[in-house]
Amino acid sequence: MSSFKIIATLFLLSTAMMLRESNAQLSGTFYAKTCPNVSSIVRSVLQNAQQNDIWIFPKLVRLHFHDCFVHGCDASLLLNGTDSEKTATPNLSTGGYSVIDDIKTALEHSCPRVVSCADILALAAQISVSLAGGPTWEVPLGRRDGRAAHREAIRAIPSAHESLNNITAKFKNMGLDSTDLVALSGVHTFGRAQCSSFMDRLYNFKGSGKSDPTLNATYLKALTQLCPKGRDGRSLIDLDESTSLTFDNNYFLNLQNHRGLLQSDQELFSTSGADTVAIVNRFANSQSQFFDSFAKSMVKMGNISPLTGSNGEIRSDCRKIN
Repeated sequence: MSSFKIIATLFLLSTAMMLRESNAQLSGTFYAKTCPNVSSIVRSVLQNAQQNDIWIFPKLVRLHFHDCFVHGCDASLLLNGTDSEKTATPNLSTGGYSVIDDIKTALEHSCPRVVSCADILALAAQISVSLAGGPTWEVPLGRRDGRAAHREAIRAIPSAHESLNNITAKFKNMGLDSTDLVALSGVHTFGRAQCSSFMDRLYNFKGSGKSDPTLNATYLKALTQLCPKGRDGRSLIDLDESTSLTFDNNYFLNLQNHRGLLQSDQELFSTSGADTVAIVNRFANSQSQFFDSFAKSMVKMGNISPLTGSNGEIRSDCRKIN
């Protein structure tokens, strides 16, 4: 074996060991002694926030997702600045930042400089799903906050307009498989999306000048009334037309009936020969199987390149580095 190959092999082994060690440092009991009430504090803030914004739960889950897919789960999404991630196109429609600030303020009062913003995002996502009727899981904690935004890596976030092949590749790059892809896409069982995220499906799908043929005809007609051609694309439409505030498996039933709102969602079921089709059918038939897989996939996603130990910092303000 050449010296180059030996060095390359050692580098890959070292990297793999670092990732395992990093993930191993995350623990559900990380704050047991330093901030034992962390979960109850987050839950209390979220319950109050939901009184003012009924859509806050899906917003917060989306923040965690968008943060983890760009340079790992390090709360870099929350940073302000001219080169911030939150001002890049995929994140212009994100929200819930002020609630993260409220959680941070409450935790700083009880446990100063202890709980990271990255862990706040992970906890807020889990508790939001639970409060909306979804599963509960133990969140591995101990992440630290990054000291820089990574706007250059923003394209790692999947787009609603992308093909299944592209999105599958993006998930694979994060160490997530097809089951993770379908389970995590199921978060679209609650929340809303802007008309601009699916207008092409209504009027000019893939440049054809026609609508997406996989769209249910009745659903298509309803959507064209909600999002008229040429109008402002910022209007918000329920991702699940029947239970948009509840975390359930209705999303998968919608896909089976060709009533998925986003192209990236419908392709999970309508792409001939794709391994995602059987997974959609399984989750449509069993909400418990969906909940179980979703919880496991959220833990996997939350383990994407976390900063631990002496890496990063614990921000006192989630919007800026210390």
